[in-house]
Amino acid sequence: MNGTALPAFRLNIHQSRLTELKKDIWSDKAVPGVLQTGSANIPVFVSYRGSHIRKLKKKSYDIQYRKHMKNRESSFHLNAEFNDPSYIRNRLSFHFFEKIGVLSPSASHVFLYINEKKEGIYLKIESVDDAFLKKRNLEDGAIYYAVDDDANFSLLSSFDKQAKKNLLQGYERKSGSKRHDDALQEFIYFINTAKDDVFAKEIKRYLHVKQYLLWLIGAVCTQNFDGFVHNYALYLNEKTGSFQIIPWDYDATWGRNINGKEMKHDRIPVTGYNTLSARLLDIPAFKAQYFILIKHILQHEFTISRLSPFLTKWHADLTPYLHMDPYTTITSEQLEDEQKQIFQYIEKRKRFLLFELARL
Repeated sequence: MNGTALPAFRLNIHQSRLTELKKDIWSDKAVPGVLQTGSANIPVFVSYRGSHIRKLKKKSYDIQYRKHMKNRESSFHLNAEFNDPSYIRNRLSFHFFEKIGVLSPSASHVFLYINEKKEGIYLKIESVDDAFLKKRNLEDGAIYYAVDDDANFSLLSSFDKQAKKNLLQGYERKSGSKRHDDALQEFIYFINTAKDDVFAKEIKRYLHVKQYLLWLIGAVCTQNFDGFVHNYALYLNEKTGSFQIIPWDYDATWGRNINGKEMKHDRIPVTGYNTLSARLLDIPAFKAQYFILIKHILQHEFTISRLSPFLTKWHADLTPYLHMDPYTTITSEQLEDEQKQIFQYIEKRKRFLLFELARL
């Protein structure tokens, strides 16, 4: 299969500013630069992104436009995908989520240069923000990023199992206001204190339940170990007053962990884990709905035949650029091996999940 040329992204940053950026990899401070894509030259701010990935030699970046342009994104992310030898697990995950009916950021590969130095293959990921909502004709509202494991839908901290001092622990508001903070805290308090009959009756006021169950299925199928208490965003729909959940950072999936090592296909149970999922699946009607949805997805979407055309196409796009990436020694043959590994994971994971369903 012939590949499609990757867009060239050329970041130009004054050397003094680039030195400033490199001085502290843990700083979120952005430096000015200019992004050239095709014939366009766009003033931007550039900063590092991620947590453990900042220590890797190939860095990931947040890019924010210095001037707001109507009908255009205001920021995006450039992920190095350094620990993913396939380069595509994030992209494949977002594609899968979208196909099963979950709001997901768009993603595409580019080739990055900084001051004309080759930085290699990157994944451009859409930022989940107001522009994300407008692009999908969604109602205005608030967006929260789950920035650490305290975003566990619980009253207790994941770190010390003590009561949280603030129910907003683990979240960072990307857009919205204080009244949206109050709504999120009310939601978390309701999850943890409502009696079963009240929870079953009232949860739909707070949560788009079917969408959440679909997201849970996506996280379970792809087996994102961190994805249940981290690596997601919440969107509070201003009109309905209910929350929807959006996947985020899904490179450690499809049979590999955050270090790129193989993860066994049976690491995460069919029900996933976190307080909200446990409460929902404890309600017979929601549990039955979950079973119907996951069985359909395992049969029709979580399949090699449905997903393989995208893997092979994306790898065909990347192959001509592998030798140009100064941070990798991966070959086209290794990409083919990664495809096989992902296909084997899908088959093993599907068998495991069906077995688990039969036991519940």
